[in-house]
Amino acid sequence: MINQFRTKLINLPNKSFYTLYKNNKYLVTKDTIVNNSIIKLYALNLSNNDIVSGNYFLTIKDGLLKPCEMTDKKVIDFIMNLEIISG
Repeated sequence: MINQFRTKLINLPNKSFYTLYKNNKYLVTKDTIVNNSIIKLYALNLSNNDIVSGNYFLTIKDGLLKPCEMTDKKVIDFIMNLEIISG
């Protein structure tokens, strides 16, 4: 599952985009920084201001997820179950 998470996270576009997750629309921003070694993720639920946020360090071990004030499980579930939509 962790390898699937890593692959899906890496393959998300490096920009802002809309997703559906648990029947809610989110605005997601993904940036890959520091010579492609860190992925920064920030997602805002447009209905209730819930957020999903964290950094993923590609070069530490097989990847290290550091969520921002939430559980790893929340970030992993979000990435694994989001559906990219337009507008």
